[in-house]
Amino acid sequence: MRKRAAAHGDGTPDSSPRSVAFNVQAFRVAVNKHTGAIKILRSVHAADAGRVLNPMQCRGQVEDGVAQSLGATLYEEMVIDDATGRVLNPTFRNYHLLPFGDAPRTEVLFADTSDTIGPFGAKSMSESPYNPVAAAMGNAIADATGIRFCQTPFKPDRIYAAIVEKFGAAD
Repeated sequence: MRKRAAAHGDGTPDSSPRSVAFNVQAFRVAVNKHTGAIKILRSVHAADAGRVLNPMQCRGQVEDGVAQSLGATLYEEMVIDDATGRVLNPTFRNYHLLPFGDAPRTEVLFADTSDTIGPFGAKSMSESPYNPVAAAMGNAIADATGIRFCQTPFKPDRIYAAIVEKFGAAD
């Protein structure tokens, strides 16, 4: 009979304290009922970064996180062959990324807070600006079309097909 070694840890929920950044995103969009194309009319992002030590750098971090997430939200899709499991778009030539010119200007607002853990009251932004973008875009599209989309990317062909299914072909 073989003995199994115990594979458990002794973690506790009160481990080392962490700063928690908080981010929210809002979009105003227009959706073309003839093509399903989305035009971003306004992008606003609010971040609780604690005391912002370098506002220009932190604003850039937020703007980049929003742009990166918009790429995933609107364009990026790995296509897999159902029969072979092979990736059908393995190169950037066939994998759509957000072009720089299509990234909207994002208005960035910082909450006036201070953190007791971070250096000089700052919090890390790292990937947190990425997180709320897809949900905010989904809400904006639902507000514009009356249709809730639950799968990214929110591509024009999917949006157009749903508009035609719900409302019929546009005049």
